Amino acid sequence: MTPTFLVQLTDPHIREPGRLAYGRIDTAPYLRRAVASVLRLRQRPDAVVITGDLSDFGRAAEYAHLAELLAPLPMPVYLMPGNHDDRDEMRRSFPSHAYLPPVDESIFVQYSVKVGAIRLLTLDTVVPGHSHGTLCAERLAWLERQLEAARGEPVVIAMHHPPFRTLIGHMDAIGLQAGGPELEALVARHPNVERVVCGHIHRAIDVRFGGTIASVSPAPGHQVALDLQPGAPSAWMLDPPGFRVHAWDGERLVTHLAASGEYEGPYPFHENGALID
Repeated sequence: MTPTFLVQLTDPHIREPGRLAYGRIDTAPYLRRAVASVLRLRQRPDAVVITGDLSDFGRAAEYAHLAELLAPLPMPVYLMPGNHDDRDEMRRSFPSHAYLPPVDESIFVQYSVKVGAIRLLTLDTVVPGHSHGTLCAERLAWLERQLEAARGEPVVIAMHHPPFRTLIGHMDAIGLQAGGPELEALVARHPNVERVVCGHIHRAIDVRFGGTIASVSPAPGHQVALDLQPGAPSAWMLDPPGFRVHAWDGERLVTHLAASGEYEGPYPFHENGALID
């Protein structure tokens, strides 16, 4: 079968043109470099999913800037809200994204789409006005219905807040505050869930979860500082940025961590059939 390639970007935190996030970083060039890196992949992705914090303050001008930055991507791009987003403003700003539930039909931005052989299910973890996330009974019931309908298909669940502790204390304090154990039990009952992919933490993280793997992708720009000491301060830094490439080969989902930006190479290992000396 033809493999399916799903790229995951997350947490671009786009501001209005010329505005700096946290008074220090222009996030737009970082997303522009990430988009260019996606376009340079040898295998063209079937789709891109962005797992939340599309904007920094959920403003229309930020979403308009985001749309310009994403315009070079020729494949479908699926958007999700994070705690920095405004669900309704996001939906109003992307009227051509028909997969998004209309504002007058659903509070939550949850949807099911087919990406090649993969069934992509998105979960809305947003609590308006707060940084932490939650999964209420209504959102989990929706997921259970979708999983029942997707039996036999490889499923990727995408959400903003990770449903597990990361040991970065200040991020766990604004993590998923409710619904994590229920989600893990639900995932465990559906072995066709190949991956639970998340954002929010701005770091590459992988854990065992509900009999599958849950992972976080790094951001295209600033990363959360890796400090696992109790009481560590809330801080970010410019660690190397990246994104995830999730590849379904017909039997399993293989996830790669891709670097964002331009680097030397590729160079050959061999010449004339022999290892280069």
